[in-house]
Amino acid sequence: MSEPAVGAQGAEPHVFPGSRAVLVRLGVAALLVVLDLWSKAAAFAWIERLDRGGQLVVDACGSAHRRHPIVGEWFTFMLTLNPGAAFGQLHSIPYVLVGGRAVAVVFLVWLIVRTPRGRPWFTSALVLVLGGALGNLYDNLLRARDLELDRFYPLERYPFGPVRDFIDVYFDVWKWHFPTFNVADSCITVGAVLLLASGFFGSRGKSTTAAA
Repeated sequence: MSEPAVGAQGAEPHVFPGSRAVLVRLGVAALLVVLDLWSKAAAFAWIERLDRGGQLVVDACGSAHRRHPIVGEWFTFMLTLNPGAAFGQLHSIPYVLVGGRAVAVVFLVWLIVRTPRGRPWFTSALVLVLGGALGNLYDNLLRARDLELDRFYPLERYPFGPVRDFIDVYFDVWKWHFPTFNVADSCITVGAVLLLASGFFGSRGKSTTAAA
């Protein structure tokens, strides 16, 4: 059983989640990591097979990469190796980038262990961000550096494996091309939105309770 932590006088005690709740949260994060890694491996293997068979479709969206349509021309798969963070940023400081991801993972685990029950949206957000961060960190630390990067990122400047991206969105009517991403990036984005929403609605709920 979880025990309440002693708080300030008049404040509600902080009740830590039980071990079963923590295991469930970390288990869901692990499933998200498995889904991310499976989708990366499957998408890359499929597109590379189409490429070898001469079945790959190339369109004129302005991208230098080859895109294979999944839903019309706006939702496609496109193989990309990203040595940086979102939108390819921070690739010039790889140790800071990967080290920051590792620190974020440790901090997220600490928050998940300490977040009490009764905060489902906040907890779900933490689990989503943790799963996404672990999926991309796996590519950095446990996958071999891709030799194709040597043309753009010298070995001494980027010693880690690149993150595999494959989901590509392009709207021709607006000439708008969103940077290629993966399942891990989607988890992080949805989790960040939930964090903001939980903070906003949680503050409103506390204010209403206090006023009552």
